[in-house]
Amino acid sequence: MFTHDTQIRIRYSETDQMGYCYYGNYAQFFEIGRVETLRSLGISYKELEEKGIMLPVLNYEVKFIKPAFYDDLVTIRTIIKTIPRARIDFDYELYNENQVLLTTAHTTLVFIQKESMKPCPAPAEVIDKLTHFFNS
Repeated sequence: MFTHDTQIRIRYSETDQMGYCYYGNYAQFFEIGRVETLRSLGISYKELEEKGIMLPVLNYEVKFIKPAFYDDLVTIRTIIKTIPRARIDFDYELYNENQVLLTTAHTTLVFIQKESMKPCPAPAEVIDKLTHFFNS
């Protein structure tokens, strides 16, 4: 299993009239978590795309437990539980500064060849960089 934490601060523009972080923003938070998790492994979304590999979201599930509020510093914990094949799964836990669990989520993304728009195996570099964490 591989876990990575990313912190962001909830901006005023991301809140609604109740002062809660608007639910529609959470997909962007999880995207930030995904991108930064891969970056921490030395894997760049930009470089994958330049090599003709796209990663569209196939599935997105979210459970809202407690709200985040304006100016909260939240931690996006992103977890990869299995070595990817043609799909890669990410689990997320969002915590506030008091380490209270606010939200959980899951996404499944598919590796797609840009030219054919068909699924393909995960690139070897992705598998190589994750294998270390699963064979320890």
